[in-house]
Amino acid sequence: MDLTYITSRGKWYDISWKGELSKSGGVATNIGIHFFDMLSWVFGELQTAEVHLLENHKAAGYLEYQNARVRWFLSIDSSDLPKEIQEKGQRTFRSISIDQKELEFSSGFTDLHTASYEGILQGKGFGLEAARPSIELVHSIRNAKVSFNYPTHYLLKK
Repeated sequence: MDLTYITSRGKWYDISWKGELSKSGGVATNIGIHFFDMLSWVFGELQTAEVHLLENHKAAGYLEYQNARVRWFLSIDSSDLPKEIQEKGQRTFRSISIDQKELEFSSGFTDLHTASYEGILQGKGFGLEAARPSIELVHSIRNAKVSFNYPTHYLLKK
């Protein structure tokens, strides 16, 4: 399985709290956490985690869950967007490929945070134990030794 999430950010990102690792947790925490949550909910307990690339604007690695092996790539660098996405003027690209069948879901995310917050206010949120696997994963990603066993750039559509 391949998970690619590229969401362009401007210069403001680096000068805001999001650009400070100590405040935002970096790209894996800031933009990747939702996908890591989804992966653990759908594919079970995490078995193995490797980090192959860890920079201020992008990160990549390999995760093995009970029921899936996942190569992941996260970026806030617009130059990582596939050419066809750039040509459309889009600033975000989200894709999951399972057995080389792609589900591209770049749109439809606009109101998810609002919907989530509304659910929390209605008492329908998730507790710490539900979020713990992803929080522990992003902590380990931030503190990982980068492994060079695999290609370091996972953007397959460029």
